[in-house]
Amino acid sequence: MTQIISISGPIVKIRVDDQNPGLFEVAYVGSQGLIGEVVDIDKNVATVQVYEDTEGLSLGEPVEFTGHMLNAYLGPGLLGGIYDGIQRPLTKLDFRIKKGLKEFPLEKDKKWHFSPAVKEGEVISAGSLIGEVPEGGLIHRIISPFSGKVKFVAEEGEYTIDDTVVLTEEGKEIKLYSTHPVRIPIGFKSRKRSKIPLITGQRVIDFLFPITKGGTASIPGGFGTGKTILQQTLAKWSDADVVIYVGCGERGNEMTEVLKDFSKLKDPKTGKPLMERTVLIANTSDMPVSAREASIFLGITIGEYYRNMGYHVALMADSTSRWAEAMREISSRMNQLPVEEGFPSDLSSKIASVYERAGFVETLSGKEGSLTIIGAVSPPGGDFSEPVTRHTRRFTSVFWALDKDLANARFFPAINYTLSYSSYPDDVSNWWKKISPDYDDLRNWMINLLQEDEKLQRIVKILGTESLPEDQKLVVEMANLVKEVFLQQNAFDPVDAHSFPEKQMKMAETLKVIHRMWEKAFIQKGIPVSVLKNQPVITEFIRSKYEIKNDQVDMYDKIIKKIIDVYTDLISTYGE
Repeated sequence: MTQIISISGPIVKIRVDDQNPGLFEVAYVGSQGLIGEVVDIDKNVATVQVYEDTEGLSLGEPVEFTGHMLNAYLGPGLLGGIYDGIQRPLTKLDFRIKKGLKEFPLEKDKKWHFSPAVKEGEVISAGSLIGEVPEGGLIHRIISPFSGKVKFVAEEGEYTIDDTVVLTEEGKEIKLYSTHPVRIPIGFKSRKRSKIPLITGQRVIDFLFPITKGGTASIPGGFGTGKTILQQTLAKWSDADVVIYVGCGERGNEMTEVLKDFSKLKDPKTGKPLMERTVLIANTSDMPVSAREASIFLGITIGEYYRNMGYHVALMADSTSRWAEAMREISSRMNQLPVEEGFPSDLSSKIASVYERAGFVETLSGKEGSLTIIGAVSPPGGDFSEPVTRHTRRFTSVFWALDKDLANARFFPAINYTLSYSSYPDDVSNWWKKISPDYDDLRNWMINLLQEDEKLQRIVKILGTESLPEDQKLVVEMANLVKEVFLQQNAFDPVDAHSFPEKQMKMAETLKVIHRMWEKAFIQKGIPVSVLKNQPVITEFIRSKYEIKNDQVDMYDKIIKKIIDVYTDLISTYGE
């Protein structure tokens, strides 16, 4: 006998006298077959977390256990797709998703051009390349999930995802698609320490607080600080091969904006629409809260799938706080003992289970791939000491703290350069030194300057800049120039929205030259800062970030020469 005995929102308890369901097994609940997942088993009572609205569900209705975990369907056609938290393709569904609807996420009728990479009689192992299928601007690599001796290989040609392309002598079939449980990581050969930065085009990130390919980052910030805009910017401009954007409990208009923008934007690598290398998972705020957890794990599983093809994948999760809030609600309905602020006691391990699946790996086929996970956190009132932010900070190596004051001053990206940090500068140092051997010196100079300015700002806010001695005024004005020219970036300007590493380095070198010339002028001639900062060449340099394109960085050499000439003349003639 298998029937519902208790309903509390998305939590349904089921008597299972004659069945033995497994933990995280998928169940179809009620006469409508609502999709759920077993999250607890106590003697003959199974607790199911239902991923759909349970309104109208009645006690005594039957429940069917499927015998398998919640799977992701992986194959050609994922790129450019938009799915809900349990991978139902939203483009195929009506305005309102019908309860119990089970739509296959990939297109079964579409034909793909398959080119085999193995021959009959060949022995394959788990991770072997079976063949290739063009997908958008990428080559979709079909990887064998098991070992065996090839008995049959399909000839090069057009096939649907349901067609068998390889058959082993043991009778195992390989199709163009496969399935994998979302809660179980996809295997790889070994994890490696990444030395390659994920270039985002945002100077404050790439230069000061970098993230490696395969790294983890958190973006905490209160309402209105620009978390969503920053994540969308990273998704648009990062040099990842595949981008997975997970809207976890986001407002529907924000996901619509992503879909519209990505369809119009061109991928700088291929020139094709950016959407062709993107997977959107839209679990919006009006959908059942229980599916928020599934949406994150679904995105990670798809990311691991492309990572194992040898691609670099970036996953944006916005926002993990709403997932944690869903966990809090479900935990309370299951009568679990709450800890601080009502969150479940396993909050820390749940957050860790997400970020631990990031990494730079050697795949089973010997290729290198990575999965970078960047999660936004929405602390109430911008309080970074609340549990979700605090635990996320423990398990991520980059902390991009968004500042309400910077956002109110229209300073974007509103990343607080004194609270933020990165654990990866030493790892990416050699990569940056190929562009300029002065990377470490320039980065350390800029951070020290900003930290010194932060101390002086306490005095400035009370007494004003004029109260400072001239040498401290120089520090404050130089830091203001760094903020205005380097740290602040206009996401809507076609030139300034995205900076290549070469341009970032030249801008930093120019700023260091200005600082050096200002110090020289002050020490040698006592020239006041008010005179130094008002030279026309400074205005020209400020304007240059909107005028010098990424392929015109040599123009900074002319500006540097002009800066040196102007201040050398000023030093020699001042006071005469």
